[in-house]
Amino acid sequence: MMLAVEEKEGAVLFSVAARPRSSKSMIAGELDGMLKVMLKAPPVDGEANKECCRYFSRLLGVARSRVQIVAGFKGKKKRVKVDGISVAEFMEIMNPHIIS
Repeated sequence: MMLAVEEKEGAVLFSVAARPRSSKSMIAGELDGMLKVMLKAPPVDGEANKECCRYFSRLLGVARSRVQIVAGFKGKKKRVKVDGISVAEFMEIMNPHIIS
């Protein structure tokens, strides 16, 4: 299966399957076109969502303000948008993390 990433208006959109309360934040592979993401933060008061955005901003080397969750605020399946990056740049950074 291939990671489902779309490029729209100068941003990339992708889905994540989040697993909060992990020992550290990291990508744990790919599942049904989504990134499996372990998040250190608990799913309380939006902490896991904040950690998800922080994690992807660090990993992709973009400002925190350019990463946002656009769907799935309360669930484990989330849709993430990153402004100012292309699908090619995104995949170049992600590939080492999702190849099992």
